[in-house]
Amino acid sequence: MKSFLLCITLALTLHIQAQTGFNTEGFEVTKQDIELNVYEKDSTANALVIYEIGRSFVDRETFLLKTEIKKKLKILNRNGFEKATETVYLYVKNGKKEKVSKIKATVYNIENDKVTRTKLDKNSIFKEQYNENYTLVKFTFPNIKEGSVINYSYTIESPYFFKYKSWYFQEDIPKLHSEYQPSIPGNWEYNIKLVGGKKLHTNESSLRRNCLQVPGAGSSDCGDYIYVMKDIPAFVDEEFMTTSENYMARIEYELKVFRGFDGRVDNITKTWKSVEGELKSDNNIGRQLKKSGITKGLLSEDIISKSNPLEKAQAIFKYVQNTYTWNESFNIFNEVSVKDLVQNKSGNVSEINILLHNLLKANAIDVKPILVSTRNNGLATKIYPVISDFNYLIVQATIDGQNYLLDATDNYLAFGQLPFRCLNQYGRLLDFKDGGYWVDIEANQLSLKKHQVRLIIENQTLKGSISTKSTGYHAIKAKKRYFNNPDSYLDSFVNSNTTTQFLEHDSQTIDQTNPEFSETFRVEQSLDNVGDNFYINPFVITFFDENPFKLQQRTYPIDFGYSDAYIYTAEINTEGYEVIEIPRTTRVSLPNKTGTLLFNASKSDNSIIIYFKFNFKEAIYGSEYYDALKQYFASIVDIQKNSLIVLKKKQ
Repeated sequence: MKSFLLCITLALTLHIQAQTGFNTEGFEVTKQDIELNVYEKDSTANALVIYEIGRSFVDRETFLLKTEIKKKLKILNRNGFEKATETVYLYVKNGKKEKVSKIKATVYNIENDKVTRTKLDKNSIFKEQYNENYTLVKFTFPNIKEGSVINYSYTIESPYFFKYKSWYFQEDIPKLHSEYQPSIPGNWEYNIKLVGGKKLHTNESSLRRNCLQVPGAGSSDCGDYIYVMKDIPAFVDEEFMTTSENYMARIEYELKVFRGFDGRVDNITKTWKSVEGELKSDNNIGRQLKKSGITKGLLSEDIISKSNPLEKAQAIFKYVQNTYTWNESFNIFNEVSVKDLVQNKSGNVSEINILLHNLLKANAIDVKPILVSTRNNGLATKIYPVISDFNYLIVQATIDGQNYLLDATDNYLAFGQLPFRCLNQYGRLLDFKDGGYWVDIEANQLSLKKHQVRLIIENQTLKGSISTKSTGYHAIKAKKRYFNNPDSYLDSFVNSNTTTQFLEHDSQTIDQTNPEFSETFRVEQSLDNVGDNFYINPFVITFFDENPFKLQQRTYPIDFGYSDAYIYTAEINTEGYEVIEIPRTTRVSLPNKTGTLLFNASKSDNSIIIYFKFNFKEAIYGSEYYDALKQYFASIVDIQKNSLIVLKKKQ
C-alpha cells in the first residue's frame, strides 16, 4: 500500500512539474504554453522558440535540395510582436532560383477560457525583390496577442548544392529545443563546421541505402544525421565584438567533392596552392598586380629621387592616400581596374591598394598583397580556402627587415596603420612565387589617451585647462571628429557635459595623418557646497560614462581590436581652502596581469594631485574574462563619478 501511494505521489509530482513549464516535447500546443508569459531563465526575453525542427534532403524526383522547417513560437509580451513576421531569403543567380512553398501557420490564443485557433490567410504572404541576388517572401501571423503561440512551417527548394542548408541553433531570442536532421547523399562530400562553441545535446548519424537513384546510371547512399541543442540562450550583441556571425551557434556546410553517377569527380574545395594559381591569372587580382606600365609618370621626381627606402615608401603611400578617393566599395574580386582608378581618381579597395602595391614594387620595395576579412564580415576559415570569406585587400611592405601593413583608403592613417575595420586577427598573404601563408593582423602600437588637468578655485568656481594627447586609434577617432568639422568640434563636448563648461578649444595637430593628436580646452565648473563644506569631483572630463558590459553572461570574446591605456592627472590649487577629505587609493587588476588600474589622491600645502591610470594589455579577451572586465569597468565608472574632494574655506 505504501509503495502504491508513493507511486501515486510521484506521478502527481511529475504531472505538476510538467504543467509548470512549456511543452518542449513536440508541436502540440498546451493551454500552459499559452498562459505562461515569462521565461524564467531569461526574464528579458520578449519571445521564445519552444520547439523547432529542420529537415534537409535531396528530393528523389526533382533532385532539388529541400528543407522543411517547422517551428513553435511563443510571444511573451508586446515587444515580441516583431517576431510575428517571418522573412524567408531566396537566392537567385544565373537563371536559377530558390523557391518557398507549403507556407502554413496557426495562431493559438485563449479567449473566454478556451483555446482558439486562427490560420494564416494566403493573402498575407508577400514577395518582394531585395537585391539582384535575393528575393524576400514575408508573411505576418494573424490575431497576435500577448501570450500567443504560433505553429508555422514552410518548405524551401534549392538548386544550389555548393552550400548545403545552414542551420542556426541560436538567434536573438531563446530556444528550448532546436533540432536539425540533414540527409546528405554520398555523391556530395562537405566540409562541416559547427560554429559558436556550444555543445550538441544530440549528435547521431546512420547510413541509409539507395536514397537516390538515377535509372540506368546508379544509386547513392545517404548519411542521415540528427543534431539537437536545448536551452539555448538568446544571442545579444554588446560592445567590443566583431560580427555576431563569428559566434552565433549554427552548423554550416561547404561543398568539398562532388562524385557524379558517371564516375566523374570534381574537387570543389581546392588547396591554397591551386587557389593562388587561379588568382595569379585572374583579371581582377593577379593581372592587375602586374600592371606596372600604368604607374609610369605618376610620381614626382622628388619622390623617385629619395634614396632612403622607408622615406620613399612613406612618400608613395602619402601620394596614393592624397590623390585617390575610396568609393567605399568592398568589391575586391569584381570589375577591378587600376587604369580606371588612375583616370577617375576614385575606386574600390582593391584598385587603390593594388596601385599602391604596384608603385612600391616599381620603386624596388618588397611588397605583397594580403586578403583580409573585415570585422563586420566575420573570420575567414583557415581549414580550407574559401575565397568568398574575404572582402578586403591590403599591402605588406618589407623594408630593412621590418614589415609594414598598409591601406591607402583612409586619409587619417599614418604609415603602417590599418583602419579599425581591418583589425580582425589574421589575413592571407599572397605570394605567387614561393606560396602564401597566414599573417597576424594587429595594431602596430599601443593606443593612448591622456588628460592633464590644471585647476584653480576662483569665486567658488573651478577654472583651468585640459591638455589631451591621443595616440594610435584614439588619435584617429579624435582627428576624424576634429578635421571633419573643426567649428562644431567644441560643441560636441559642450553638449555632452552637463557639469563642466567647455569654453575654448585649440588643436596643436595640423597634419591629419600625424599618429598623435594634441589639443587643449579651457574649462569651468561650479563648486557644490553643503553648509560650510565644498565638494569637488576632480574628473572634469571622463573616459567612460557608463559600464559597457551589462549581460549576466557573455559567451563570446571581448574584442577591443587593439591594446590601449588611459591616464588622467589633475593638479588642483587649493590655496585659501582647508582640505577635509580626499578620495581613497584604489588598485584593481585583471587576471593574469592583463590589465591594471591605479587611482591615487595626495595633498600638499596648497594643492591636491590626482593620478588615475588603467590599461588593457590584450586586444582580445576570452569570454572567461567577462566578469572580471565587467567589475573592472564598474571600478572605472565608480571612480570617475564618486571620487569627491571635500574642502572648507579658511577663516
